[in-house]
Amino acid sequence: MPSLLPLVETTRGDTLENVHFGHVAVTDTTGRVLASAGDPQRVSFTRSTLKPLQALPFVQGGGVQHFGLTPANLAMLCASHNGEPMHVEQVDNILAKAGVGYKRLQCGCHVPYFAELGAYPPPAPGSYDERHHNCSGKHSGFLAHCVQHGLPLETYVAPAHPLQQAIRRDVAAAVGLEEGQLAMGIDGCSAPNYAMPLASLARGFARLASGKADAQFGDSFDALANAMTAHPELVSGTGRNDVALMQAGRGDWVSKVGAEGVQVVASRGRGEALAIKIADGNKLALFAATVEALDQIGWMDDAQREALRPWRNETIASIKGAPVGRRKAVFRL
Repeated sequence: MPSLLPLVETTRGDTLENVHFGHVAVTDTTGRVLASAGDPQRVSFTRSTLKPLQALPFVQGGGVQHFGLTPANLAMLCASHNGEPMHVEQVDNILAKAGVGYKRLQCGCHVPYFAELGAYPPPAPGSYDERHHNCSGKHSGFLAHCVQHGLPLETYVAPAHPLQQAIRRDVAAAVGLEEGQLAMGIDGCSAPNYAMPLASLARGFARLASGKADAQFGDSFDALANAMTAHPELVSGTGRNDVALMQAGRGDWVSKVGAEGVQVVASRGRGEALAIKIADGNKLALFAATVEALDQIGWMDDAQREALRPWRNETIASIKGAPVGRRKAVFRL
């Protein structure tokens, strides 16, 4: 793919070992590309970065008020969480308010992400369930929307379901595309997901970050951005990248990572957002590229650079901890 640009390189000893290609787009709320690397119009699946926009029909439809959801509840609708007790507690709370049991969740079940934090012994099968799935917050919101509007619960992830049709409509509107321009695929949690130009995804997040200034979704965007920045630990969890970025952003940055090397960070004060896609999906390269891009566009001060230095993942170490290589961002916006 000629437009693919090297974003991050790794060396072992003095020899180049890996090159991670990708794209970066920085836009404002109108979709104007302010800076880029590679092809800012490259169509990519959004994966879990889409979650705040997938919550729009619920929030726009008065679901927050109808069920008395708290900002912590609302943050969970946007989460790719660790399955820690604080996350399961919020999912239980949302489901209780909606009057449905957790077995209604159609996200499936996987080993909770908190196991990656070094939990020992690892959680045994049967000790975790659908509530521990990283997408259970989003699915709880889906179920609550269906309860509120009298829609079928059994088929809520089907692309033809009225909820998913409403999500497609609102996502398209938020990113400035027609519904027919959204390429659909099924995400790992069984819900529809959409591919779009990277600049369009950035535009949607710039609008999200602009909050009440947005003419179409202002109140909803304000509530979602407030919830995410107030509760970043719920949006991701202990030791995760999104919580580190939002804490470093001091309430200004709205961050959401997705599977297979996609991440968006928006600035509430600037009404701008950057979206990054690493072509091979490498997480360490993604995090390194995100911090470098934030630095290049001038969003970081010295304290933020220091706080986010670990996410550059500059040193490649052996199992014993000895430095054996380097990881370096090599692009310029």
